[in-house]
Formats: sequence, C-alpha cells, structure tokens
Amino acid sequence: MNTFKTLTLAISLTALPLAAADLVILQTNDTHSQIDPNDKGLGGIQRRKALIDSIRGAEKNVLLVDAGDAVQGTLFFTLYKGEAEMKMMDALGYDLAILGNHDFDNGMDDLKRNVSSTPGIQWLSTNYEFDDPQLDSIFAPYKIYDIDGRRIAFIGINLDPKGMIADGNYDGVRYLDGIKAANATAWSLKHNEKADAVIAVTHVGYDEVPPSDRMIASQSEDIDVILGGHSHTVITPGSGMEWVSNLDGEPVLITQNGKSGVYLTQVTLDLDSLGTALPRYKQYSIDSRLDGKTDTAIEESLKPYRGGIDRMMNRRIGRTAYELNAEEPGLLNFVSDFLLMRGEQLLGRKPSLSIANKGSLRRGLPKGNITEGEVITMQPFANRIVVIELPGSQLAKAFDVMAARGGDGVSANVEAIYDPATRRCTSVLIDGRPIDPDATYTVATIDYLANGGDYMEPLTHGKRLATSEGIVYTDLVSYIESLKNKTINPSKVARMHP
Repeated sequence: MNTFKTLTLAISLTALPLAAADLVILQTNDTHSQIDPNDKGLGGIQRRKALIDSIRGAEKNVLLVDAGDAVQGTLFFTLYKGEAEMKMMDALGYDLAILGNHDFDNGMDDLKRNVSSTPGIQWLSTNYEFDDPQLDSIFAPYKIYDIDGRRIAFIGINLDPKGMIADGNYDGVRYLDGIKAANATAWSLKHNEKADAVIAVTHVGYDEVPPSDRMIASQSEDIDVILGGHSHTVITPGSGMEWVSNLDGEPVLITQNGKSGVYLTQVTLDLDSLGTALPRYKQYSIDSRLDGKTDTAIEESLKPYRGGIDRMMNRRIGRTAYELNAEEPGLLNFVSDFLLMRGEQLLGRKPSLSIANKGSLRRGLPKGNITEGEVITMQPFANRIVVIELPGSQLAKAFDVMAARGGDGVSANVEAIYDPATRRCTSVLIDGRPIDPDATYTVATIDYLANGGDYMEPLTHGKRLATSEGIVYTDLVSYIESLKNKTINPSKVARMHP
C-alpha cells in the first residue's frame, strides 16, 4: 500500500445540521492482556466497558481508540495467543487501533489472524508497509471522520521494529521514518483533504528512542493531538508533560495511560472552535468503584478461556519471604541470579555475569505462596536462556545501553553505577574488578537481548555457547519447584544504580 495515498476513508457519525457539539475520543494503550484486574486490583475489561458505556450514554459523538500492545502479559496471551483480547476489543466496540511491538511476539501469521478477527475495527498504520496483500488490505494509512460538518483525521505511527521486535517476527514489514510519515500525511490531510484536525495514534514512546511522541510533536506543523503508547508513561492532566510546542509554537496535546488498562483517557474536541480552543483532557482510573455492572455477554465469551488460566493460577509451586514488586530491585535480582545459575548448568561452569532486562517483568509476586500462573505472568515471554562469549569492549557498551534505560538486572557479583544525565555508566565492577576491554566474558542472558532486542546491539557481537531447550518461564517454574518450599528471599539492594 502506498502509505501517503490520498484515498479518503470517511464515515458520518451524525446527521445534525448544526456544529455546536463535541467529539469525545476515548483512548487506551498497553493493556497487555489485562482482561481481569491486575495484581493490585486495578483495571479490568468489565470495569472499562462500564465506564465507556456511561460516557457513550452521555455524549453524542464518541470514538474509541487503542494505541497498541493490547496483547502479551497475562495467561490469556500465553495460552490463547491474542484470541481473547481481540474478542474483548470487538465487544467493547473499538473504532480504531494500531499495532504495538508485542503484537509481533508470535510472528506474522498470528498477527494476521488476530487483526483479521476484528472486522469492526479500522487498523491504522501510516509508516508500515506490508508485503502480505491480506494484511495490506486490513490496514489504512489514515481515516477521516465527518462529524457535524467537521473533518477529523486519524493517522497511526509505529516504532522502528529493528532492535525492539525479535528478528524473524516482522518479516514482510517495511518501516518508514515515523516523523517524516507523520508530517507528510498530516500535511496532505490538512491541505488536500481539508481536515479540520489531525490526531496521531502512536506506539513509539513518550520521550525515548526516536521517533518519540515529543519529537513528533515538536517537529510537526499539522498534528493537533497525539494519543500515545509504548513507554508506559502516565501523562497526568495538568502535569505539564501533556503539552509540547510544534514548529509554529502551537501546543500539541500528548496523552498516555501507563500500562495494564488502569487508566482511560478522554480527549474532547470542541467542534465549533477547532483551531482556536485547545482540546480538553481527562484521565479516569479503572478501579473497584466501577464494579457492580457486569456484561454477561463478555463473561460468556471468556468462559472457554477460564479453565486453563484458573488451573495455572491455583497451582502452588513455592514461597516468597516478602512481596516482590516488579518495580523494585528484589524481583529483578531474583531473576538475574536465576539466569546465572541456569547459565552455569548450561555451560558447565559459572558465567562471568548475568544480565536481565527489567522490561521482561510484567507483574510482581505476592508474599507467601506463589503459583505457576503468577510466575508465568511475571515472566511471560517466549524467550530462552543463552550463554554468550563477549569481548569486554562490547560488554561495556551494553552497560551503557542499560544505563540509558535507567538500569537493568545483573547478577550479585556485579555493581554498576550510572549517570542519569549522560545516561552512561561511570563504573562497572565484576567480581570487584573493572571491565577489561581486551578480556573475554561469558554472559548468561535471554536470546531476545542476545539478538539485539531492547537496543542491546552490543550483545550481537557475542558468540553463542549454550541455549536452554525450554522457555524462560518453564525453566523458572521448574527451578522454584526444585527449591522444595525453600523461601525465596532475594537481596533488596539495587545492583545497577545512579
């Protein structure tokens, strides 16, 4: 598909002759298969639907939009590969959606199956081109809605798959520069298609790797609102994070809801005052106050999936000494030390160190009894443990990549100090000694990182020495079971810190 084609995809939402009305855009992002409330009791599809239904009942013009990564992160995806999540999006009546990087986790065939199962949703991508004709026909570079005499256009901007999506999982997808695609398409929509407003739905992150939302906003002239995802940033109304000036000095609104469906964004456009009045921005918490109204059709559609999930969530395999929060060092230390231990089993000798990315942790573990399902949900990705041999010069570069992310996990024999301002390490000690650029190190990690995922390109210079036959979470479950109820009690001290 020609990404910058000028085919207008338009529908009419109302037939009222007068424009004195609002358009309400409801946005979700990075739900990560959190169909039920998360381990903190927040989020949940039933609650989301209750809120959306109440807003639809109160407002005349409502569009529901998802900014990517609706899948991956709970047993719903591990067991059923996105089928349940797509059913839920269809049941909630999403109008528009874009892909996230995790939509590619099981490869192109599963991605195509999932998006093909949602005929009521218009999938957007302005800067991906697809070799597969069927996929190409599902995605549009933009969509224009005619609403009360105003033309509101939406575009979809996706991240560069290189370094974020595993090689081989996005075959047949060509990436076009996100900033150039956004600007060229928005200009055409405003000047050729006479759009009154352009809304960019993005999955690129707020302010990290290019093209971030802040970069898109600051380098644009024709984009009015950015509905973002990917970086799991909670952009609170009134925080100051939500407004970025464009090339003309005009404010562009950027929104994002963190992760796991714990918030819902509402952006309201005054259709009478487009171009003069700023959009209005609200953010709702999805919590227990929304309980009490259950959609029986949704519960019925989820019944076929409940049995397998319930069995795993109820099967106890071990114990923890304290709550292992996914945002605190203890859980990351536990996973890092497990990688080192498993690497020693694979290699036949102890590796020099282990590296675990904190992005692999999708939930915490409770204090006391823990179950198979909780452990798999904590580490849900289909990665394998590997041991690589790596020059010290490349290992030092890998630590700088981790520093740029605010630190990752390393084994207990490592201490790394980084400078948040420069986003580089100022000191890395392995067994009390600095990295020798001319030495060779053995590193236990996961294949996703070894293949350059999470921008760990330095690890691609390593030589693969050993690979686990099992998936990380199956190895982890077996390890915890082997402890024979010995309590898991990892250090709470961060090993990579400012």
